[in-house]
Amino acid sequence: MTTPVLEDIDANFVRPDPEMIRRLAKLPAANIGDAMDRLGIADSAIQAIWPGARLAGPAFTVWTRPGDNQGIHRALQLARAGDVIVVSGGGDESRALLGELIGERAINLGLAGFALDGAARDAEALREIGLPVFARAITPAGPYKNGPSRLGTPISFGGIPVLPGDIIIGDSDGVVVIPREQAIAVAEAAEAVFADETTRRAAIIADRH
Repeated sequence: MTTPVLEDIDANFVRPDPEMIRRLAKLPAANIGDAMDRLGIADSAIQAIWPGARLAGPAFTVWTRPGDNQGIHRALQLARAGDVIVVSGGGDESRALLGELIGERAINLGLAGFALDGAARDAEALREIGLPVFARAITPAGPYKNGPSRLGTPISFGGIPVLPGDIIIGDSDGVVVIPREQAIAVAEAAEAVFADETTRRAAIIADRH
């Protein structure tokens, strides 16, 4: 008896307008999270693996067995420039799903970066090449490469559902996921939150003097 498997979805999914991504990339992840009623915020353990990394782009989703990066290698053959490869890796912290070699390939492809519900390694090298990577942990232990994996499917990332083409924003506070069809409304609401907080902060500073 053959075991049924989930088929990969076509990698040519609908991606958001690049201008919308640039608009959201200017906003703090915290303001975006507030604009989404504090929903869409990934587990706080998933953080930038080097200081100052910022992430913005459409999600190219990968679902992989914990500690195995076969799916990431497959994704590198299909993802487009500007994509964020978002990996559902079961939250495994024991084996790094990528390091500097995959990072160098990603730079060559023009990818925006990676968001891993799993671990990474070679943090210093990835900082030097300027590739944003957000992960649950850092470990020197390398991955398996046996699979299985699925690309372009709905995934769970840090407790948040992610569909191909959703917008991923990451900064020093963590990662937020914006449903693609809600991008305009979220951008408008987040800009309003940012403007309000900027005004309130200026008033607080003025009170010191």
